[in-house]
Amino acid sequence: MTPRTLANGHAQSRNNFNLIRLIAAWLVIYGHAYPITGSGEQDLLLQLVHIKFAGGIAVDMFFVISGFLIAASLERNRLPAYLAARALRIFPALLVCVLLSVFVLGPLLTTAADYWNSPQTWKYLKANALLSRNTQYFLPGMFEGQPSQAINGSLWSLPIEVRLYLWLALFALLRLFTPLRFNLVCVILLIAGVVSYGGKELTPEKSNFLYCTAYFLVGSLAWHNRQRVPLRWWLLGLLLAVAALMRDRPYYFLAYFAALSYTTLFLAFVPKLPQIRHTDLSYGLYLYGWPAQQLVQYLAPGTGPLANVAWATALAGALAALSWYLVERPALRLKPRFGARTDPHAPTAPEPLPAAQTS
Repeated sequence: MTPRTLANGHAQSRNNFNLIRLIAAWLVIYGHAYPITGSGEQDLLLQLVHIKFAGGIAVDMFFVISGFLIAASLERNRLPAYLAARALRIFPALLVCVLLSVFVLGPLLTTAADYWNSPQTWKYLKANALLSRNTQYFLPGMFEGQPSQAINGSLWSLPIEVRLYLWLALFALLRLFTPLRFNLVCVILLIAGVVSYGGKELTPEKSNFLYCTAYFLVGSLAWHNRQRVPLRWWLLGLLLAVAALMRDRPYYFLAYFAALSYTTLFLAFVPKLPQIRHTDLSYGLYLYGWPAQQLVQYLAPGTGPLANVAWATALAGALAALSWYLVERPALRLKPRFGARTDPHAPTAPEPLPAAQTS
């Protein structure tokens, strides 16, 4: 039966969140292939929507999904359990990725004789492992002569993600997480953002922060208002048609914003897509996609964007699988120790620990 609202969709036993996130993580690899190879071309999604490249669209979808699911997690859990669950999801895999970059990839490929003595090495390790707002992208002597020298250009979104987790926790502490109060606060913030920054030329950092925050808030709003958000094919078609008609016109970004937000949640619940229930490789694919692409470019500098995507997808996919089975899933299985309650309809429900280990 087709769900009529987001609440109906969330109550059903299946959803498409893991599949959407996996595709989105791959789209980040696809979109990054063009600047990493220095092809000078544009990916197909950028040619279609004009406002953002494939990786940017994928990140927007990530934040809509994150806002929806994280709001659900905060509503379901006490604050300490919520924070523990968020930390277990983000930090173990991130720390392994950063450590591998600094202590394996760097020593193997660097041309810098002072790699271990360079402050930049340890600055990269500290800033990225702790998710500093000042994300570090470079290690001494790495990928010199390539179109991009960044070790992992995808890390910028994670400090924003974690800050938004903390914002929701602050809303809960201030008793602003009830539907009525949260709706009011979010609407004020979204309107203030449009009035203050709409149509202005912004730095990439500012633009990224504002877009990610807006999509996260909309996802959280959707959770609080899930019983009132309809899921209709005609509404999806209308929003996409308006966005197409508004393309390249003033305030096109608002039409794009509405269409992408609704499309993401609609796809999560309505179409009968292949289901991925207990395996989520999207985070690992996102973490290792850029380093894998840089390594492909290093080993085969004449490789074009699509070949880079193919080889990097295979390499990053293998690393993502290792990350899931060796790091992420074991970490998620620790959530019950901190009192975290898993939504029975969540896209990834870690298996409970044996009784002898939970006592």
